[in-house]
Amino acid sequence: MADLPVSIVEADDELWNEYDLLATRAFGKPVTDVRLLGAHADRRVAVRDGRVVAGGLGLLVPQYFGGRAVPAASMACGSVAAEERGDRLAGRLLSERLHAVQNQGAVLATLWTASNGYTRRLGWEAPTQVYSYSLPTDALTRLRFDDPGFEITQGTSEQVHHLQDDLARQWNGPWQRPAWWQNWQQHQHPDVTTYRFNPPGGTVTGALSVAVENHPGQGRQVGVYDMWAADHRTGAAMLAFLGRFNSRVPTVAFQRTGLPPAPLLPSLLYRGGDLSARSWHPWMLRILDLRRAVELRGWPADIDLDLPLEVVTDDGTATEPYTLRIRDGNGELAPDSRKPRLTLTRGQFAAWYAGGYRSTTAATLAGVDADTDTVAQLLRAAAEREPWLADYF
Repeated sequence: MADLPVSIVEADDELWNEYDLLATRAFGKPVTDVRLLGAHADRRVAVRDGRVVAGGLGLLVPQYFGGRAVPAASMACGSVAAEERGDRLAGRLLSERLHAVQNQGAVLATLWTASNGYTRRLGWEAPTQVYSYSLPTDALTRLRFDDPGFEITQGTSEQVHHLQDDLARQWNGPWQRPAWWQNWQQHQHPDVTTYRFNPPGGTVTGALSVAVENHPGQGRQVGVYDMWAADHRTGAAMLAFLGRFNSRVPTVAFQRTGLPPAPLLPSLLYRGGDLSARSWHPWMLRILDLRRAVELRGWPADIDLDLPLEVVTDDGTATEPYTLRIRDGNGELAPDSRKPRLTLTRGQFAAWYAGGYRSTTAATLAGVDADTDTVAQLLRAAAEREPWLADYF
């Protein structure tokens, strides 16, 4: 049967129901997002001899880069039947899925995967590390917070939505959360409660989504799934609120998307002395259309750059020459025959685009090929915002 051809097609409801059963077998448990997100996504399956043998979703959700929403696709729920693995079907399927979402307007794509090495060979790169953080609730009660008496109200609101969207623009990678996001999260985490924070008589300046959970092997903990603070004082009030759980719950656990890689309010969190971090597999980024991605992204208004460079092709056998121009907050990547001053692989381009290189040392050790001054010019253009993907899919 392995000699029979594989067709990769858009899935109708019947094929998607079959893929739902396959994903359950592949992951060893039901994958609820196959059902929950299927109606909002591009659905592709691989079919051999009339039988679904692999599949996945492409969620067409814009992501913020440089303060602008860039058309993007989040690749989710991908799996291959156990008996079909080892024959590069996953790579072929992912390529076809990317082609489909690019035809629908996506200029970049993101995914979460434990197969980092395999995905990196396909031209993806991880812009940043991903951590979850935990500390004793007692540690928060011992800290001295300057709490101006914030009003705390249970439940989300339109103000919370606008606050989250405004703060998401300050990072590279967060979703411009779609209308279906709230219902999806309620299905995924039915025990989560959202709290609004605002100074007395003021508008909402913070949103905190938490759930008290029984964690196997770790006991009860307050899981933090979403934490958005407009300023240092609001963040301090939110941490003080988490400390109030100390009489019943010993641990506060910030989930892998709950805080950026360099945590918000580090001076407050580290002051407790009991903060621990756990590393997770990272999210990865691939630029589908280099020129459009540069054009649609936001750039610092004070950058004036004209830099000839070349990008290694997907197969690694050649390079494509461009000039990167950034001026007045706008960018352009145009074909150019001038001698390049810098060479990037597709993966390095993705890491740079997301602000993943925080120093010239980090970039050159990652293999960016140029002199230090040229690398510094390139990095300054994208380093205004740090990478963070605040949703796990």
